[in-house]
Amino acid sequence: MRITILNVSLLIGAIFQLSAQSEEVTISIQPYLQDATPNSIKVSWETNSGEESLVEFGITPKLGRKVKGIAFDVNFTSARIHEVKIEGLDRFTEYYYRVKTGKAVSEIYQFKTPPFASDHESFNMVAMSDMQIDHNNPEKWAEVVNDGVLQYLKKEMKGKLPDNLALVLIPGDLVENGTKYDQWKKDFFNPAEKLFSQVPVYPVLGNHEKNSTYYFKYFSLPENGSPAYAEHWWYKDYGNTRVIGLNSNDGYRDIKEQYDWLEKVLDDTSKNQDIDFVFAQLHHPYKSELWIPGEEESTGKVVQLLEKFSSETGKPSVHFFGHTHGYSRGQSKDHKHLWINVASAGGSLDNWGEFEGRDYDEFTVTQDQHGFVVVEVDANPDDPKFTIKRISRGNANVVRNNEMTDSITVWRKERKPQMPETIYPINEVVDTMGIVLKAGKFKSNGSGAFHAASNWQISTSEDFSSIAFESWKQFENWYYLENRQKSDDLTDEKTERLKANTTYFWRVRYRDQNLNWSVWSKTATFKTKE
Repeated sequence: MRITILNVSLLIGAIFQLSAQSEEVTISIQPYLQDATPNSIKVSWETNSGEESLVEFGITPKLGRKVKGIAFDVNFTSARIHEVKIEGLDRFTEYYYRVKTGKAVSEIYQFKTPPFASDHESFNMVAMSDMQIDHNNPEKWAEVVNDGVLQYLKKEMKGKLPDNLALVLIPGDLVENGTKYDQWKKDFFNPAEKLFSQVPVYPVLGNHEKNSTYYFKYFSLPENGSPAYAEHWWYKDYGNTRVIGLNSNDGYRDIKEQYDWLEKVLDDTSKNQDIDFVFAQLHHPYKSELWIPGEEESTGKVVQLLEKFSSETGKPSVHFFGHTHGYSRGQSKDHKHLWINVASAGGSLDNWGEFEGRDYDEFTVTQDQHGFVVVEVDANPDDPKFTIKRISRGNANVVRNNEMTDSITVWRKERKPQMPETIYPINEVVDTMGIVLKAGKFKSNGSGAFHAASNWQISTSEDFSSIAFESWKQFENWYYLENRQKSDDLTDEKTERLKANTTYFWRVRYRDQNLNWSVWSKTATFKTKE
């Protein structure tokens, strides 16, 4: 029996070899870029056959230099994935390249190496997710890339693509079913070849990838995660920003090693003076206004670690996610930390009212629209900041052609608004049914910022250790296509029913739109009637 199986195996191998020799080599997946450093980059592509893995490159279209790599099996056929690491490059430099396998030669493309953090070079990235095919709208992912990302960058930033965009983040659900080989080529790579051939792409696993071996064959991600879980979590530095990739899927979301690793990376980042910002990406939301069943409690652990990091270091952070097919932007109450849902770049939308939802305090904007997120990082050493912009492609009811529907800017340095003034009540005797707290106008300390949130507290103790009432309101709250905060100027707040014959203490603080809180106001006091 062993001889028979061996003979069959050899026969199959010989058939594949003869087939490969007689078949004309073609490039089935055009070259795509990954794992860029100031001095190196990885180039991958797929062919229907052929073992040669050659990249020609240079600082002009004449190329002039060559480097070889490896080829390996994709799906037990003659098809091959090719991977070449180009080393010895100069930082922040534009290169031309093409790939070659036998007689199959690609077009000439370009890429640009990252800078050192000490170069203080500003850059842009795009974050988008959930581009798995919608069979009712199968061209949406191609539209988001080619009519969306590429046209937006061409119009808004001019110049060449590698100059305008440094990297692409994808927090999961790249294909509908990661175990189906044909979907990777047809539904993910081919529609995005004009983008991925010039800008490195960094994905993390979503639930639709199904932990498939295809995912790990196609992508070569930084090898700095836990050794036993290679490429499940990792980090990549670009200039003054650290990007962290995590796995929030079943079977991995509760592994202690992932959180221990994240804590260590954040601890190292806190000591790294070159890093101003941390952007994490994972698939599942901690909270979702459009689709509560998609929430995942374990993501809350990640949020808490990032919040703690930002408050202790003063370095702002973001967690990008998907899974819910729509855009949301929120912010933690006590921390310089943003919550950004970057879907949907292709998958069918989770429309308002279609699923169970909830109006969460953290979120100020939620939109059931296709689109992508652009992040502009300003690496000015004296005053670094980043700006997040939602670029919308609309939905079935509203057509949007790359309209910016949301934006927020966060600075590394604090710009505290002035301490608010308590106005009423002060040393008053008031009714127990509840009163309206009143404070003075918002003052930005000359930064030009506006009043974006207020946090009110009432306590039975002067040190505010016994909170009787607390309210946190933001200047906008877009939920179900309505701004529920439209008429609130944030300088007053109605309380709940209070206990009779009790002395209370109250205070307020104001926040600007850049996530800077003022100090708490002076403490005022009042007493309720018997």
